[in-house]
Amino acid sequence: MGDDPSIHHAADPCDFVMINRSHLQRRDPSKGQPIVYIVDDDPPMRETLSSLLRSIGLRVRLFESAPELLQSELENVPSCLVLDIRLPGPGGFDLQAELARVNIHIPIVFLTGHGDIQMSVRAMKAGAVDFLTKPFRDQDLIDAVSTALDRDQKRRQYEMSVSDIQARFESLTAREQQVMTFVTAGLLNKQIAAEMRLSEATVKLHRGNVLRKMGARSLAHLVRMAETLALGPTGP
Repeated sequence: MGDDPSIHHAADPCDFVMINRSHLQRRDPSKGQPIVYIVDDDPPMRETLSSLLRSIGLRVRLFESAPELLQSELENVPSCLVLDIRLPGPGGFDLQAELARVNIHIPIVFLTGHGDIQMSVRAMKAGAVDFLTKPFRDQDLIDAVSTALDRDQKRRQYEMSVSDIQARFESLTAREQQVMTFVTAGLLNKQIAAEMRLSEATVKLHRGNVLRKMGARSLAHLVRMAETLALGPTGP
């Protein structure tokens, strides 16, 4: 087992030097079912957790250390990480920090046999979904995992939406992008025409193209898109 996390210092970056970073790239998007990654160095505990989650229809992958997880391909599907704080080598908190550092956003449910309030607060402040102390009720773990998977699904949907809006914006001509910025800032056509030194008729034409290309149902919808892209007076 690893050191007591209450006195364990953060892992030195060298602990992760041998990790092949290319494995941290997600596979191409797919329609696969959600998956739960379990990292625990206790084989019986891994199997117990696996059996419980498989019994409710979830896919599970098991790991006994942080480096083992980080050297594996992570599927591009809703997922979460059930993570023991005590691990050989880099501990659970170290893995949480490393995932954040390399921009891998997997909701984490922490497990520990020796939890305290300080550890719980630390985990939750760093973004953990839950912090369960062994032994825990099966339903508590199921509820925590369900919450984590739902959170990841919503994050993915939001990121896909942002990506789609960004792609539409980039399909606009430079002048259309400028018109969209002015329109969503609340300027009238004649004001935009003056700012851009165009005729009002030309502005109306560009405005219509913007609405069509962006797939905006209304001006309010277009404004929400601009807010998502954080458009300012000179664009994103």
